[in-house]
Amino acid sequence: MTSFLAGLGTGLSLIVAIGAQNAFVLKQGLLRRHVLAVCLFCAASDALLIALGVGGMAAAGARFPWLVAAMRWGGVAFLLWYGLRSFRAALRGGDALRPAGRGDGLAATLLTAAALTWLNPHVWLDTVVLLGAVSSQWPDRRGFAAGAICGSFLFFFALGYGARLLAPVFARPRAWQWLEAGVGAIMWAIAARLALG
Repeated sequence: MTSFLAGLGTGLSLIVAIGAQNAFVLKQGLLRRHVLAVCLFCAASDALLIALGVGGMAAAGARFPWLVAAMRWGGVAFLLWYGLRSFRAALRGGDALRPAGRGDGLAATLLTAAALTWLNPHVWLDTVVLLGAVSSQWPDRRGFAAGAICGSFLFFFALGYGARLLAPVFARPRAWQWLEAGVGAIMWAIAARLALG
């Protein structure tokens, strides 16, 4: 159960960072268009990538013991950089979220979701590389993966369907600044935990 909760917490911590994929899900939720399909696609894609990362890291770590340490420190470096990026965005300030237009059809919407998921290096780094590296620190990797996958489903559906509740909040640029500062703090906390083992 501890590994499951660690996976859930780590997965949620990483996915909460507002990037292209999450902003797209949020926008679709605000537009109330194809929300179920978009949330399901993004969560299922994350599940595949998490399974690849956790399973691949276990197999690769057994064959190449140095790889786990390299991925661990690579993950620390990435998290420190990503946290710094979030803190800088918080200091600069941001634009308010203003969804516009009627939106695309289902096929075009899912094609956009696919591009933002499968062609996004941050998605690969978070799910395959980083979660794969962090999973090596826990005794039950399957439990860790299950927790991270549950976190993805929980987050995407909460974001997509909860967007209408967030619309007034993210209409103000100050809300984005607070969100970015929180993301930076979370990224640095995960980096510290990963560095300290």
